[in-house]
Amino acid sequence: MHWEQLLSLKRQGDKGKRLRKEQDDTRLGFEVDYDRIIFSSAFRSLQDKTQVIPLSKTDFVHTRLTHSLEVSVVGRSIGRLVGKKIIEKYPHLQEIHGYQANDFGAIVAAASLSHDIGNPPFGHSGEKAIGEYFKIGNGKQFKDQLSPKEWQDLIDFEGNANGLYVLTGTRPGVSGGLRLTYATLGAFMKYPKESLPKKPTPNISDKKYGFFQADKLFFQEVAEELGMIKKTGTDIAFQRHPLAFLVEAADDICYTIIDFEDGINLGLVSEDFALEYLINLVKDSIDSSKFHQLTTKEDRISYLRALAIGSLINDAVKVFIENEEAILRGEFHSALTDKSKYKVQMDDIIKLSVKNIYQSREVVEKEVVGYQIIQTLLDKFITAFNNKFNGEASNYDNLLLKMLPEKFHEEKDDLYKRLLHICHYVSLLTDGNALELFETINGRKKL
Repeated sequence: MHWEQLLSLKRQGDKGKRLRKEQDDTRLGFEVDYDRIIFSSAFRSLQDKTQVIPLSKTDFVHTRLTHSLEVSVVGRSIGRLVGKKIIEKYPHLQEIHGYQANDFGAIVAAASLSHDIGNPPFGHSGEKAIGEYFKIGNGKQFKDQLSPKEWQDLIDFEGNANGLYVLTGTRPGVSGGLRLTYATLGAFMKYPKESLPKKPTPNISDKKYGFFQADKLFFQEVAEELGMIKKTGTDIAFQRHPLAFLVEAADDICYTIIDFEDGINLGLVSEDFALEYLINLVKDSIDSSKFHQLTTKEDRISYLRALAIGSLINDAVKVFIENEEAILRGEFHSALTDKSKYKVQMDDIIKLSVKNIYQSREVVEKEVVGYQIIQTLLDKFITAFNNKFNGEASNYDNLLLKMLPEKFHEEKDDLYKRLLHICHYVSLLTDGNALELFETINGRKKL
């Protein structure tokens, strides 16, 4: 792979080239990507979507929106530091093409900002709830009417693939969704493969899938335009865009450290444990005299969190630069944090977070409720949508369909696309919207 191709400013529908040296530096295309994501309704909905604690009533617990903003800040820093090294190594990128170190930061920041934009309500259990509706719920009736890959899209419903649809999906009058640059889309696509075969290798890019069958033609166009390396075989799969490793690292850093901080603030992790784990991560950079002047738990944790993120950023940059040539050849197959000198310390924090936070009673109870909500909404709206298509809609079906936002009234002739259409709708609901809709459908909403 070649950086000048990987940094493509092309957008869907462009007829000609967009050259970096002709860009207005006060309104750079990669920064336009960031703005378009920020102003999108799908991004705004992340303010009421679970990061760790579903339907939390506390003001300091992170939502998907605050998490995404923080990941974008970390991603921008990683990208800029990497960009500086890349420009120094390949000076022609700047001298001939006009690329700057900050361009890398802008691409990674935009892709990081959108990395969770396709996640359903109620955290990762939301993905599982959608998948299990088809795998073992009422949706299993559709299996014989779909191709194996279409069926796999549904039973393993994937937020990353849904995110690509959110960013690029075309509907009447809106071509190409947000029309982001291909460089940003490439950095966004952590898993550049289709849903089958499932986990064909232990490589990090094969862990999940990155696009639905409905979006595969545009996915291929983006991957080929960027010069991403196609894997051998008849299935659609590519080696990662190099900057996807940086987006992944930014996410890994934030959820490891900041989810842990949420657990501490909620009292799910004791301060003594927290200090021990975080100090192990920052012992090379901590200013002991400054630390001992801090009198509150919040200030102590905040200080260690900032140091930890800084240490992990610098380490991720180091690992990337050391492996940059292998990455360009498509021969690097691990997350950057898996090669980190801090891997043991990060693993210790994640292990404690799983035990004390992700599996806490508060989280589990709300995920159970989330399952019921999502599967009920899928069943009611899929039934109504299919009945209308088949000319069998009841008055109740018609009333339900009137509750769909206008952009979801589009008719779909294909069963797979109808099922995916309702999955898209449910996935874009906030936790609060989904709960309110569930209560309305079940006659519990006060009139």
